[in-house]
Amino acid sequence: MVKHHLFWPVTVLAVLLLFNLIYSPDFFSIHLRDGHLYGSLIDILNFGSPLILVAIGMTLVIATKGIDLSVGSVVAITGALTCLTISEGSDQNAAVLVFLAMAISLLLSVVLGLWNGFLVTAIGIQPIIATLILMVAGRGIAQLITNGQIITVTSSNYKYIGAGSLLTLPFSIFIVGAVFAVAALLTRKTALGLFIESVGCKPTASRLAGIRSRTVILAVYMFCGVCAGIAGLILSSNVSSADGNNAGLWYELDAILAVVIGGTSLNGGRFYLTGTLIGALIIQTLTTTIYMIGVPPEITLVVKAFVVLMVCLIQSETFRSRLLHRWKTRNYPAEREVTRHA
Repeated sequence: MVKHHLFWPVTVLAVLLLFNLIYSPDFFSIHLRDGHLYGSLIDILNFGSPLILVAIGMTLVIATKGIDLSVGSVVAITGALTCLTISEGSDQNAAVLVFLAMAISLLLSVVLGLWNGFLVTAIGIQPIIATLILMVAGRGIAQLITNGQIITVTSSNYKYIGAGSLLTLPFSIFIVGAVFAVAALLTRKTALGLFIESVGCKPTASRLAGIRSRTVILAVYMFCGVCAGIAGLILSSNVSSADGNNAGLWYELDAILAVVIGGTSLNGGRFYLTGTLIGALIIQTLTTTIYMIGVPPEITLVVKAFVVLMVCLIQSETFRSRLLHRWKTRNYPAEREVTRHA
C-alpha cells in the first residue's frame, strides 16, 4: 500500500487538513447560508479550481516529456480579452455578449496552445524554451490588451462563472469536475492515453509503431491551452476584473509542482490525473494554511517552497531508501561489519 502512487500525496493532504483542524477547530465547519455552502473546505475547492484546471492540462504535456511555462500568461490573456470584450458592450449583462467573449478567448487559448505545439513539433525547439517565449511575450500581450490598467466589468452573468453557485456548491467546482471527467475519459477509456504515454516514454518506438507523435503533442498543448483559458475565465469572473500583470502569476510553477507531487514523472510516460488533483489540493491547502496561521507575506513563498520540498523528499523512494539505510547502519553497526566481511 505504501508503494501506491497515491499513498504519500493522500497522507500529506490528510496531515495538512489535520494540522488545520488542530489549529482551528472549526476548520471543517460548513454552513448553509442563502442557499450557498460556506466554509474553509469549500474555499479550498473554489479557490483551487483554476490551479486544478491548469495542472490537468500540464499533466498531459509533461506525460509527453514536455513542459508548458506559458500557462500563467494564457490565464492572463484570456481573462483580459474576455473582460475587455464585455466592457465594450452596450449591455454587459447580455448573455450573447458574455458567451461570445468567452468563446473568442477560449479560441485564442487553443491558438496559443497550438503555437506552443508548433514550435515544439515543427520547429524542433525544446519545450522549456518554446513555452518560455509565450510566457514572457504573453504577459506583455495581456498588458497591451488591458492598456496596463485593471479592466472592471459589471456583468452578473459573467461573474456567475467564478462566483456563482449550483446546487449550493461553487459553480467552478462543476467546471473542474467536467474538465477532469473529459480528460479521464479520453485518456483512460480510449487509446489516446496510451499514445501520450508511449510518445513520452519511447518516442522513436512510437513513431515506428505508426503513432503520429506530432499530432499527439499538438493535441496535448492545445488541451493545456484550453485548460489555462478556462482557468483565466474563472479567475477574472470571480473578481469581475482582469489584471494583465498579476493574473495567473506563478501558476505554471504551482501546476508543475502539483503534477510532480501527484506522482507523474518529468521524464514523461505514465501519468496520474487523480494524483495531480490531489497535488493541486495540497498546494491550495498549504496556501490556505500559511495565510491562516499568519505567516508574514514576505516569507510566504519561502515557507511554501520548503514544505513542497519536504513533500517531494517524502515521496522519493530513493530518498527514503537512503534514509532507512543510514538509520540501519547507524543503529546496527555490528550487522554492517558482518555484511562487509561476508
